[in-house]
Amino acid sequence: MEQGVIARLTQRLTRRDFSCAELTEAYLQAVREENPVLNAYVRVTEDRAREAARCVDARLARGETLRPLEGIPLSLKDNFSTKGIETTCCSRILQGYTPVYDAAVWEALGQNGAVLLGKTNMDEFAMGSSCRTSCYGGARNPLDPSRSPGGSSGGAASAVAAGLCAYALGSDSGGSVRQPASFCGVVGLKPTYGAVSRYGLVAYASSLDQIGPVAACVEDAAAVFDAISGRDPRDSTCRGAAGPTLPGLRRSIRGRKIGWVREWFEGIPEGICAALERAAGTYRALGAELVELSLPELSYALPAYHILACAEAASNLGRYDGVRYGARARGASAREAVCRARSEGFGREVKRRILLGTYVLREGDAGQYYQKAQQARRALSAAFRRAFRQCGLLLAPSSPQTAFPMDAVPEDPAEGYQSDVCTAPASLAGLPAVSLPCGADENGLPIGLQLVAPLFEEALLLNAAWQFERAAGPSQAVRKGGNLLAV
Repeated sequence: MEQGVIARLTQRLTRRDFSCAELTEAYLQAVREENPVLNAYVRVTEDRAREAARCVDARLARGETLRPLEGIPLSLKDNFSTKGIETTCCSRILQGYTPVYDAAVWEALGQNGAVLLGKTNMDEFAMGSSCRTSCYGGARNPLDPSRSPGGSSGGAASAVAAGLCAYALGSDSGGSVRQPASFCGVVGLKPTYGAVSRYGLVAYASSLDQIGPVAACVEDAAAVFDAISGRDPRDSTCRGAAGPTLPGLRRSIRGRKIGWVREWFEGIPEGICAALERAAGTYRALGAELVELSLPELSYALPAYHILACAEAASNLGRYDGVRYGARARGASAREAVCRARSEGFGREVKRRILLGTYVLREGDAGQYYQKAQQARRALSAAFRRAFRQCGLLLAPSSPQTAFPMDAVPEDPAEGYQSDVCTAPASLAGLPAVSLPCGADENGLPIGLQLVAPLFEEALLLNAAWQFERAAGPSQAVRKGGNLLAV
């Protein structure tokens, strides 16, 4: 398989085939041309990108060696804190808020010369699976702009698939990196909970939120993961990764056991199941053994996820009062001003989840909902541990559907929440999972293959994903990103 976008750009920058300034301008020009339709970016940081590119070119002129990801243009989801750059989570309540510190992941990348092109569109406060709840209007799928790019990291996936950045960082609480990656035909990694620091990520559900890369291929995702993972004392849940993943991508998977969980495929459309069966055949051809398993505990995942996520959201979003930062509202009293700020600042879906979370935490109801959801979470985690005693990886759909039309987002919230049915289990158990393209439906829209691994086994996970990608051939996103190599 041809090299990833990041490796090729790094090689050509090192050879001085073009300057970092020229590469950055090529990406900025692509954003200017395509973003008016795709709405993938909500904020473009042209001046900062050019200044970062000049610094990279100065280092190259002095004969210095490029550091990992140095000079490579990226985007950040709009829920990453960026010092001096407005960060709104695509919500009216945070419009005008400019952080005074950087998120840990951007701190690590920025200090090593990464070039930030801008902040990408998302569902408001990462609550949604369509990117339509953004106060800036929804992002569009570059493969068919009439369709959703998925959510909540829809802008990130759209930008990578369209070649508007080399890679992006998104956040995944219940599937918000993996589902958009599936819809847009790119690679999306949700690392193990605790492998990547959440410091500076605006919280939605703190026990579920995790930062992960959206990339054109598995090699790129591994390179980004290696750069952003590591222990951070500012995040008490972060212990870092078990080790680098990029050096081990070419290991054979012959003899590896991969689990096929029957319950994960219940209710999944025939076309998606057929694509995943072909993917399983590819793994057999690579020497892996497919093992059929049953995990009835998967039925607990979706209701438990939404109860716990909403409960944590109700707590986390209590700080947005229109007083300390963000948009303000007038009122005859302080109480009225706070009520108006929250009523006018939050969108409908965010208010719905706050109300649901407040209800399940209410005295007298917590035992019926929240505590039972925690019990279900523990049961699911135990079921995964048993499954991994029989196999090293699990194979599943990334989404129960392909990209749907933007005007076909379900009106019934409960129906919309079904988008998380394939991805929520790994999130609840804190497991690493990756989505990568494995075919297309009758409309030519990408179908996502999801692989799930035991805790802190990202090296195993990404190696298996790379082996499949090598056998299946490069994705459209790799070719799209490669077009910029002609500058």
